[in-house]
Amino acid sequence: MPESAQPPVAPRRPEPRVHHGDIFLDPYAWMRDKTDPGFLAYLQAENEWTAARTEPLAHLRQAIYDDISARTLQTDLSVPEFARHPGLGEFWYYARTTEGLDYPSLFRCPAHGRDSLPDPAAGTPDGEQLLLDVQALAAGEEFFALGCFEVSPDGRRAAYSVDTTGDERYRLLFVDLLTGAHLADEVEEVAGGGTWAGDEAFCYLTVDDAWRPDRLWRHRLGASGPDELLHTEPDERFWLGVDCSRDNRWVILGAASKTSTEVWLLDTADPSADLRSVAPRREDVEYDVEVAGDRLFIVHNDGAPDFALAEAPLDATSPAQWRTLRPGEDGTRLLGVTAYDRVLVVSLRKEGLQRVALRGRDAAGDVGEEVELTFDEPLFHLEADDGDEADTDRIRLHYQSMVTPDLVLEQSLVDGSRRLLKQRPVLDHPTLGPYVPGDYVQRREWATAPDGTRVPISIVHRADTPLDGSAGCLLYGYGAYEISIPPTFSIARLSLLDRGYVYAVAHVRGGGELGRAWYLDGKLAAKENTFTDFVACARHLVAAGYTSVDRLAAEGGSAGGLLIGAAVNLAPDAFAAVHAAVPFVDALTTILDPDLPLTVSEWEEWGDPLHDPDAYFRMRGYSPYENVRRTQYPAILVTASLNDTRVEVTEPAKWVARLRHDSGSERPVLLRTEIVAGHGGASGRYQAWRDAAFELAWLVDATSPRD
Repeated sequence: MPESAQPPVAPRRPEPRVHHGDIFLDPYAWMRDKTDPGFLAYLQAENEWTAARTEPLAHLRQAIYDDISARTLQTDLSVPEFARHPGLGEFWYYARTTEGLDYPSLFRCPAHGRDSLPDPAAGTPDGEQLLLDVQALAAGEEFFALGCFEVSPDGRRAAYSVDTTGDERYRLLFVDLLTGAHLADEVEEVAGGGTWAGDEAFCYLTVDDAWRPDRLWRHRLGASGPDELLHTEPDERFWLGVDCSRDNRWVILGAASKTSTEVWLLDTADPSADLRSVAPRREDVEYDVEVAGDRLFIVHNDGAPDFALAEAPLDATSPAQWRTLRPGEDGTRLLGVTAYDRVLVVSLRKEGLQRVALRGRDAAGDVGEEVELTFDEPLFHLEADDGDEADTDRIRLHYQSMVTPDLVLEQSLVDGSRRLLKQRPVLDHPTLGPYVPGDYVQRREWATAPDGTRVPISIVHRADTPLDGSAGCLLYGYGAYEISIPPTFSIARLSLLDRGYVYAVAHVRGGGELGRAWYLDGKLAAKENTFTDFVACARHLVAAGYTSVDRLAAEGGSAGGLLIGAAVNLAPDAFAAVHAAVPFVDALTTILDPDLPLTVSEWEEWGDPLHDPDAYFRMRGYSPYENVRRTQYPAILVTASLNDTRVEVTEPAKWVARLRHDSGSERPVLLRTEIVAGHGGASGRYQAWRDAAFELAWLVDATSPRD
């Protein structure tokens, strides 16, 4: 493109924002109206500018896309899951992907016990039945997402929901699995989840104007009247979630804010039953409930910051009925439990890694000592399936690391043996040949934050990558909501590693890698620790020889986009390039507006700047949009989605406009907006690969040595 070509210039129409005596003139406040034709035209102009600026990378984009495509087994079968339906029989349920198709199809076939697992190499299993052709449902849609697919306890029907815009409001439908015919029952504008309440009724959630799931409904199949409203959550801090017990006897309704929870049970065997609270909500007390026959297992933080385990009678209505089984252990975060007749499966996180432990149960259901499952790699991620059968003699484990592709293992509860059911295949690269885990190295490093705190970094690179500062590096971070970023495997990432790059994850405060204290030390008044931790990790990677400043890129999305924006304001000289995905960069403006989606529920994470001056000025000091300064910034790529309800497209668009106008930086600032997509980006696996290739190609180019 001509050297004289210039990016779009957004009109500046300053509007005052006045709070707590502070006046902020916002030149781009007009962008809050996503339906404004002028704003939509601006987004389109930005897309055209980005396409023109990145057109020279077309060959590299295609090469990375081809890498991903070549290494991915595109026609594949998921590991079948066992289910028993009284009166109908035993079945295996699975999904099949097909080369050339974006979406999978859902199937089942008859099972003859848990040892009759179908062999994909043997062809189509006998009696296979197509349950849902997702590709056909998505035909003609620019965006498609499946919100839920739930088979009724008797196996005769399924409920599923679809979203065709990306705004996370779904249409709920029902299909007769014996005939394949759709039922007349349909429900519009529901949230993504749901659960069966017996064989003839389905419970689902709807959202309020702020996109908060706040009402639980029961739909009875074939009923002519309106659906039954079971519960309304009036407190705007709380979101509802719904599930069912393993035996399908109980609907489990949970209400959760960022700091408190309450759980109710509904007996599906009693049509007249009301929801019963397991324990009234209390400020700063969180708990979760696992129903196990005649008792409840409860994971809670009442007096245990990293959570403890208790049991209670099935009819418990008060914490006074809880009996401690596992006291809290500082630094070891108890995540949850799954109860089977033979064992209690304990999920926990310690030393930055998610792990699984088992506690055997005797004939009376009482639990024994805890035994942690062990693996040889220094970094890994381990999860246990939440299986449907309480009387099982085996459980499934999902294991992976930064160098080990995902494994599905079957662990015997009889003798402790393990059987490999499936490992994600990584096909041979056309020029590099087979994937060999030993060709790559993963390790843990520790950076030192300004306050002396040691911050873990997970790192992976090819064994032959020189660690003399000459390698490129991509540093990823998130740092909010106690969300941990596990050391997992990625086929797309191989395209980066095989080009001589180091990939690193900064496990900054605000996440949950090192226990609840790690989270608390990165939120509210301590939020700035998240940003200074990330900069410290970047400096450490350079000092340790993994990369150099002119070859270091950073990446984060959503709240991780806030991290990226704040980090480049703090230390613009620490990075050569950054990618901010659906970034929460105009955080203060958003959190000041209680009418926007999610705002009120977010006050417990960031503070309430609308009513609290301290919270206002704290956020005013780090919100990326308001703290752009006149200096040389890294090259910046911002990706966004028009229908995103979690981070409005307004935020990244305003940030890009202000960066261009105020910073005076000579490096490019690009904005790319998906016009039909939500918070997770465009749908369809092939488009996801193309988006990954676009982002990686830009990062590689922006951090490549210049002549």
